[in-house]
Amino acid sequence: MITPSAILQQYWGYHQFRPLQEDIVNAVLAGKDTLALLPTGGGKSICFQVPAMMKPGLCLVVTPLIALMKDQVQGLKKRDITAYSIYSGMQFREVEKVLEAARRGGCKFLYVSPERLQSKLFQSYCDGLPVNMIAVDEAHCISQWGYDFRPAYLKIADIRSFFPDVSVLALTASAVPKVQQDICEKLLMKQPELFKKSFARPNLSYSVIEENAKPVKVAHILQRVPGCAVVYCKSRKRTKEIVELLQQQGITAGYYHAGLPQKERTARQEAWINNEIRVMVCTNAFGMGIDKPDVRVVIHFDIPDSLEAYYQEAGRAGRDEQKAYAVMLYNEGELSDMKDRIDLQFPSMEAIKEVYQCIVNYLQVPVGSPEGLYYDFDINDFARTFQLNITVAYSAIRLLEQEGILQLSESVFLPSYAEFVINKDTLYKFEELHPLLEPLIKTLLRTYEGIFDHPVPVYERQIGRILLTEDDEIMEHLQLLHQYGIIRYQPRTDKPQLYFLQERRQTQLLRIDTARIRERKQAYEERLEAVFAYARNRHVCRTQELVSYFGEVFKADCGVCDVCLKKKAAPVDRQAFTNISASVVAALKIQAQPFTALIQTMPEVSEDDLIEVVQFLIAEEKIKRDADGILHL
Repeated sequence: MITPSAILQQYWGYHQFRPLQEDIVNAVLAGKDTLALLPTGGGKSICFQVPAMMKPGLCLVVTPLIALMKDQVQGLKKRDITAYSIYSGMQFREVEKVLEAARRGGCKFLYVSPERLQSKLFQSYCDGLPVNMIAVDEAHCISQWGYDFRPAYLKIADIRSFFPDVSVLALTASAVPKVQQDICEKLLMKQPELFKKSFARPNLSYSVIEENAKPVKVAHILQRVPGCAVVYCKSRKRTKEIVELLQQQGITAGYYHAGLPQKERTARQEAWINNEIRVMVCTNAFGMGIDKPDVRVVIHFDIPDSLEAYYQEAGRAGRDEQKAYAVMLYNEGELSDMKDRIDLQFPSMEAIKEVYQCIVNYLQVPVGSPEGLYYDFDINDFARTFQLNITVAYSAIRLLEQEGILQLSESVFLPSYAEFVINKDTLYKFEELHPLLEPLIKTLLRTYEGIFDHPVPVYERQIGRILLTEDDEIMEHLQLLHQYGIIRYQPRTDKPQLYFLQERRQTQLLRIDTARIRERKQAYEERLEAVFAYARNRHVCRTQELVSYFGEVFKADCGVCDVCLKKKAAPVDRQAFTNISASVVAALKIQAQPFTALIQTMPEVSEDDLIEVVQFLIAEEKIKRDADGILHL
């Protein structure tokens, strides 16, 4: 009889499972509903991929992350395992083709976005799909108490009625006890098995630094800690600014955010993974599904909105189990600003309706337009056009998303579409008059079935390979055919897309649950307070604080976080303190300088001792530090 270990070895080349993986696999094979909490990098995908390979039929995988979906499908295909994906942005015919293959048994893994589960087309195929298990990734998205609630997740349980004898495996990297319970209830789990890997990371040293001159501090940290790094920021503009600063310091760095073209994002990600650049400065659009084991430090330039998000992003450091660092930078002004912005992030009903009306005016969507339509949507241009506060506009869209009215996707890739709009006789005459375009016309007709009847996805690179022509020239000729009125051509796009989940309604008829929004606001405020407490904490072990937040009892201090190290460190004795103080003042009399330069003038003094003395001198107003981090008398 074939064993899980044999499957793991055969397809993935691993000789043994990581902790808890085999227990989860065995629970799934026993047909039990299961919730698995495996922190970032814990190998969640193996937990459903191995048991699915041991059963006849296919595994239905629900995930909201299109990039991760594509990566996993590609990874499975490389192992000669059949896998397909269905996600927002695919046309009817494409989805139908995938579902036909799945129904015929030509598919082992079918990845589906939660929105697609609700479509009539998908549900019409459910009775014929040979599903052997359902895996729900990022399962915390099902809970409105979680930090990343997505309303489409609430509909996942409806699919269980089509597969009543199939078990569900829910997976997440971070969920507090209340959210864990919510996951089990919303997925209609029966006597679920719960597996939790400890949230403690013994090799990861957590630190929090109160700092006003953050860019200077980032450079200083990266100069001290060698190896690969990630710097998280909230602002796209700031990612570029920090990269420019790091490059001036001789540190190779690139920036990444959802506003970059897909091709550019992919190139930068690969450059970082291949160690062609050392530091990736990014928004939270970067990191999902990227398993790079040798990240030595993750720096949060801006304080995150929740400990769940912080834990997941910080956890991308040290997956190789070697020593790594997670550093959060903050200042009290930043915390105050975050508190002041809460009302902007949960705008009034009137503000939400105003934003909705502005959206339909901006996109020119008439009342009664059907659901399922996509529109290019630049939120910055939108906010400028209607003179809206950008935070209010974005927050209103997020709340409309959570109410199931519309959805903003910043990374939807929509392929090019083409359709012939003339009859065959007219086309024949056109070819005679335009012989240069004839090879392209013939290629479209031979390569894309149904292109005379309805819009079909066309791929410029594929056409270019057939005609031995560059992509750009193919696109120009397709545009020319469009201008001549021969085809209707819609070029590919990876711009942000606004997707209408409901028929366009009159604004005054929008149904929004204000009580539910108030509850979410309260939950957000509680998460924010937990982050503030973590940042301001100076006495409790960081690991202790994090794991207790996730409901885990962890008795021993980690011994490697900034709080634990400070407890261990002996204070500077009086004579040494006096000597170091005199040296600092003498050095600053000669020249004002940043801390990084000051420490180089005193190689015999430990950095921790120098920090203690400098902080004391600043507090006593013996020396000053300006906004750029320069120390002077």
